[in-house]
Amino acid sequence: MKRSSIRVASVPNSHVYVRHISPLMPEETNVIRLPDPLPADGTDEPGVWWPPRMFDPQWIRDHHAEFDVFHIHFGFDDVTPATMIDVISELRSHGKPIVYTLHDLRNPHHPEPGAHEEILDILVPEADEIITLTPGAAERIQGSWNRTATVLPHPHVVPPRWFTRRPTDSPEFTVGVHAKSARANCDPLTVAQALVEIAASYDNMVVQINVHDDIFDRSSHGFDPDLGKALRTLGANRHARLVEHRRFTDDQLWTYLQGLSVSVLPYRFGTHSGWLEACHDLGTKVLAPSCGFYGQQQECFGFDLDENHFDPETLAAALKSAYETPAPAPSWSERLAQRQWLAQQHSAIYSRCLDA
Repeated sequence: MKRSSIRVASVPNSHVYVRHISPLMPEETNVIRLPDPLPADGTDEPGVWWPPRMFDPQWIRDHHAEFDVFHIHFGFDDVTPATMIDVISELRSHGKPIVYTLHDLRNPHHPEPGAHEEILDILVPEADEIITLTPGAAERIQGSWNRTATVLPHPHVVPPRWFTRRPTDSPEFTVGVHAKSARANCDPLTVAQALVEIAASYDNMVVQINVHDDIFDRSSHGFDPDLGKALRTLGANRHARLVEHRRFTDDQLWTYLQGLSVSVLPYRFGTHSGWLEACHDLGTKVLAPSCGFYGQQQECFGFDLDENHFDPETLAAALKSAYETPAPAPSWSERLAQRQWLAQQHSAIYSRCLDA
């Protein structure tokens, strides 16, 4: 049944993925997404959704009349199993269907598996509808929980205006490795060291290693001075360039990515990647590890890297292929059409939940 409007409590609403599964113009959809409530810790900065207030059973109790469907994406990193059970129970008591988009089979922020998987064991069986991004992830969901997931691709990440700003040719082939703030699933040093050795075989290749300057800030979550010192040592190599900087704004990030010839994802574990999607939007080639399902998400050059294994020879082969292959870049019209289609698919899933 086609509904005139469907009110969705998305957790969160302001994340770029969630914003881009809605059409550009609100009048083009019957889906109305609630704004993110202010976090319980008192943060009132616009666009800040962490920690999500919607994972509080009391919030659901107080606001259940304001939404029809509860759609979970991210934000339960610190939610206990008991709280998640209470959240589901509260939603059920008010007859609210639950949709869950499974982005991560393994949480990239958790050094060890366990906590995230424990929540998945509660959430996946209970959700009325499961969505994921790749066929490989859907197969894992089927095998682990005997649930059939709808596979919907990741929408565009960068804003429309960036699709017309294609990079100019440069004599330097820049291989980017971004250490970010030393996220748990990243092993930038191992990958960058191998890349610097490989780059020595090329006349015009430089490995640019970027890292957030909070790696040297004792009060920061990303504090890791040993890694920082090792990266500084590596950055002194003539085939390398180390750039330390504050966390990029979105526009700074797009500029950085578009200035690379190829971006290398130094992930030991993971499932999907918004970074990969941004590179795809910007016409930047990607070298992606064998863990996860990055190669199913977008076209990229794969190499062997996971928690237990790294093969530098496959990295060298992937880099050679990227060096010799022109970068594909989607047009904005293609990504816009995909976004409109994704909005329609989500509306249909919400309707199916409500009609069940």
